[in-house]
Amino acid sequence: MTVAIVAAAGVSPIGGGWRGLAERARATAATPTRPVADAALVAVPVRARKTMSRGALLAAAAMHELVAALPAEALRAAGCFVGVGASGGSTAELHAMLRASMDGATWSLARFGGPGLAACNPLLAFQLMNNFTMAHAAIQEGVGAGVHGALFSRGAGTVHALIEAVAAIEDDDAPIAIAGGADSALHPVTWAELERCHGGWSGVPGEGAALVAVARGEGLARVIRAEVCAAEDRAALTLPDRATAIVALTDAALAAQLADRADVLDLGPALGECLAAGPALAWLAALDLLAAGAPRVAVVTADVDGAVGVVELERGS
Repeated sequence: MTVAIVAAAGVSPIGGGWRGLAERARATAATPTRPVADAALVAVPVRARKTMSRGALLAAAAMHELVAALPAEALRAAGCFVGVGASGGSTAELHAMLRASMDGATWSLARFGGPGLAACNPLLAFQLMNNFTMAHAAIQEGVGAGVHGALFSRGAGTVHALIEAVAAIEDDDAPIAIAGGADSALHPVTWAELERCHGGWSGVPGEGAALVAVARGEGLARVIRAEVCAAEDRAALTLPDRATAIVALTDAALAAQLADRADVLDLGPALGECLAAGPALAWLAALDLLAAGAPRVAVVTADVDGAVGVVELERGS
């Protein structure tokens, strides 16, 4: 059975959509940070933004663009699987909650449960729950009653989201399934998380969101392979055939593995570290290469925890 990507959308530091994304990446010089322009987010209603984290806002902007290309009837039963990162709520609200939760120089659970929670807006909960990175976008755009899942991701989890979406189609759980990721490495909570897990992390922080819709039949690209290789198993990673063009988000070890490949487009310098959004943005660049004539493109992405995702796409009809 053929499962194909039938629609795609995204917002990134180098512009929205997938057409032209590969070329824009090649032409973009590296900078210290990679934020998404505010103009890319105007489709999300201002009132709805009040309960959204930065990641949720990015996801909602991508979802708004994606659903415009999907039939309404199928959308009502669509599945949705999104890689999501750390919570990214209002820092002003977080500071107020933390200040009220301190007992001298020590954080107090008792004070957190009383004056701490009372110091912040109850709606902050919807910014802090990272599954709402997906839920806000799905609710806002009427994505329906199919199987849904938010997968924690610093990269590899987003490839798992695509694997889940393809499985949902193959198992007839939904007529269309949406997969992708949204995240912001620019938020201080994300920075703190990276410092805790990877002390001395020196990457270039970026952000973005990208979503694809998969269904049976033909479309923009057929999904040939989607798998994740754990960090401890990287030596056994099977790389794509040398004739296959590669879109990559590399670390030093993966870059060494790909060094003898003739046609590798590394998006890292252009996008920065977009964490959960990174692999999905790379899928969009792969679609752009396929539309430009490449017969097959592999997306090989390393996440900050060392896992590697591999997604191979073949040009559709």
